[in-house]
Amino acid sequence: MSFVKDQQYYKFCLYGFLKNLRFFDAFFLLYLKQKGISYTEIGSLYAIREIVINFSEVPTGIFADTFGRKKSLMLSFVGYILAFILFYAGNDYKLFLLGFIIYGIADALRSGTHKGMIMKYLQIKGWQSEKINYYGHTRACSQRGSALSALIAGIIVYKTGNYENIFLLSVIPYLLNLLLIWTYPAVLDFSNLKQKTNLKKNIVALWMALKNPRVLSIVHSSAVFTAYQKATKDYIQPVMKNAALSLPILTGILVDKKTGLIIGVLYTILYLLTATASSYAGLLTKHFNNLSYKTLLTGFVFGISGGCFFQWQWWWFALFTFSGIYIMQSLRKPILTGYLAEAVPNEILTSVLSAESLYRTLLTSILALSLGYLTDQTGLGVAFILISSFLFGISVWIHLKKLDA
Repeated sequence: MSFVKDQQYYKFCLYGFLKNLRFFDAFFLLYLKQKGISYTEIGSLYAIREIVINFSEVPTGIFADTFGRKKSLMLSFVGYILAFILFYAGNDYKLFLLGFIIYGIADALRSGTHKGMIMKYLQIKGWQSEKINYYGHTRACSQRGSALSALIAGIIVYKTGNYENIFLLSVIPYLLNLLLIWTYPAVLDFSNLKQKTNLKKNIVALWMALKNPRVLSIVHSSAVFTAYQKATKDYIQPVMKNAALSLPILTGILVDKKTGLIIGVLYTILYLLTATASSYAGLLTKHFNNLSYKTLLTGFVFGISGGCFFQWQWWWFALFTFSGIYIMQSLRKPILTGYLAEAVPNEILTSVLSAESLYRTLLTSILALSLGYLTDQTGLGVAFILISSFLFGISVWIHLKKLDA
């Protein structure tokens, strides 16, 4: 390891840790179902959120690179807090829709911005060769935040028997992150007047970067699997619920309280595994070739297998394979981010990452709608088999046509 764990390293890690203290994440789909929202409606909410992000991604990325990344991040967290409050108060589709729209705008403001700050810091320190390793370490802290978040949420649900309070609790770490971002050094901000004159230059540089075949192939590989994982990730919750109910423990406890505690523990274990995967991303790239393609196909195989196991009601096998999708995404994220950081200038990295997110959100909206509809029509197991098999086939075809990296 050639980088130093200085004060800013720990700030980057703390940012990710606090960002992932979204205590409702482990129960969000179950919460929506409890509120009477169908899988098709849930799919539409996720799709609308992604469409909002889609329309906002590139403008907010250029805004961050031109007027200040700190401003972009702080506005983002204000938006998240408003969304959490709406989720807490939500009792019908319309209120949840408003919350998802605000959440989408917040996501667009944040997307790629913090990664751009990390890559700029590595450039300043001369640690560019450690991009994958450094980002893998900071992302591991994010996953540990998710692990702790799930455990705390599980305990709260067990104690109270309801999901609402975990939305309000999520406001606290996001307020702390607002203060943390404010302490970041100005050199990472790009908010001076000289940068404000570079709007046209940034747009032209972004266009030229996206015409590069290697950049396009990295963007495609990253976006496809991220979209898949993002559209499908909450569907692990019914799997966890069924697995929890199959355990011959806590039999005298109310169903919601029992499943709440066990789901919290299961998510904690899952996120500790994804944290480990992120930590080892840099090491694996030094020992294996073509990891992008191999992990892409492996992730889709996990999805196909998970759908089969769910259909057969082999809940613990289904849980294992659904978890594999999370682990593959956590392994791929630092690798693909490092590849992209090497392929484009740091000055427009946030804009390129936002363009990647634009493509990803378009795919996510399509997948979310399709998965929600198919789940209502055919069941979760068949829906997963169909979606995962389609993406697996498309990915193999692109690889054989030599259209990927």
